[in-house]
Amino acid sequence: MYPEELRYYKEHEWVRTEDAGTAVIGITHFAQEQLGDIVYVDLPEPGAQLDSLAKIGEIESVKAVNDLFIPISGEVIEVNGKLKDAPELVNEDPYGEGWMLRVKVRDAAEIDALMTAKEYEKMVEDAE
Repeated sequence: MYPEELRYYKEHEWVRTEDAGTAVIGITHFAQEQLGDIVYVDLPEPGAQLDSLAKIGEIESVKAVNDLFIPISGEVIEVNGKLKDAPELVNEDPYGEGWMLRVKVRDAAEIDALMTAKEYEKMVEDAE
């Protein structure tokens, strides 16, 4: 349920490292499941300089509006434009088509400090 190659943040975001010092960020399966049907995603514009753990936007579902946080520092280089017209992609494929941001990583050590899949899974189980 939680891909091993990703790193996880306690606010239920994930980070996938890519080539050339970039990372992709989204929310976890658990988060989208708790939110229910997602109807809107508000994200920062490309070029935004973000500090780790800062609020970066909001995600709205039929149940509630929740804040989104960035688990690492960096510059937004791409936003998933598909989410504007199809926010339900976050529900359907949170680790694939439902990704949110691509970021130029400022400090790779921040990624190493995030939870592994097993640590995140344990956190979720302990919270239930």
